[in-house]
Amino acid sequence: MSIEPTIFSYKGHSDHVFAAAWSPDGISIASGSRDKTVRVWFASTGEDRCMYRGHASSLLSVTWSPDGKYIASGDTDGTIQIWEANTGKDVITYHGHKRFVRSIAWSPDGELIASGGDYGDSTVQVWEASSGNQVYTHTQQYRIFGVAWSLDGKRIVSGSFDGSVQSWDALTGSNVVIYRDHASPIYATTWSPNGASIGAGGEETTIQVWEAATRKSVCLYEGHSNAVKTLAWSPDSKYIASGGDDTTVQVWEATSGNIVMKYAGHSKWVRTVAWSPDGGYIASSSDEKVRVWQPFS
Repeated sequence: MSIEPTIFSYKGHSDHVFAAAWSPDGISIASGSRDKTVRVWFASTGEDRCMYRGHASSLLSVTWSPDGKYIASGDTDGTIQIWEANTGKDVITYHGHKRFVRSIAWSPDGELIASGGDYGDSTVQVWEASSGNQVYTHTQQYRIFGVAWSLDGKRIVSGSFDGSVQSWDALTGSNVVIYRDHASPIYATTWSPNGASIGAGGEETTIQVWEAATRKSVCLYEGHSNAVKTLAWSPDSKYIASGGDDTTVQVWEATSGNIVMKYAGHSKWVRTVAWSPDGGYIASSSDEKVRVWQPFS
């Protein structure tokens, strides 16, 4: 079923938006753009709350700290900035990556950050959020497009351009487990909020869901007609929202692959999808706009 239940479109950016994330309390959304800014705005109205101008190049990734006080944002120069969400005040600058910080994920306890480097880097780096001190570097994949933590914070998963999805011990980088059902580039990788499943999608237009512990296939979703570039689980882990180059966002059951709805409100490729903490809304971006809409009515 294709519907367009758009609540409103946020138009604060002047160039393409590549990343968007809801605050843990669901009140605000942070969006990062090729215009070199991160804008924080109220999810219910689109009213601006804060604008961050600390980057010298295009934004690729944005994430909130678990307590909602800070935002970490990564750019094409390989720089990650941690700053205060309310004021935009700089806290830490991390320079561990060479180029293209495509993904950033905060550990559930807020102590560590995992960041993935894309073109010209190809590392996942784990570092202390409070100091910027690097803990270790994962180097077994080529061009990292997605990084996520397990619910208990004990493992990290990442997907890469070489088609591999790998998870490993979050504190040591050891005990690597490989998921091999994809043969072409992976552009999005996610860990379900309940910690049970891992999802990944990419160039093949399909999305694979596995049991995290056993690597057993749970579901293969085949609803897209072009490359999948972004994934987001619903907070209850029952659904996945996926978007990509076919300009649609599709919501489907994570265990069966049955489609629930298709959002056709975008006219260009979709690069980011984010589910609100209460599960009632989705924010997705195509071109310079971020649309907020209801997946269920």
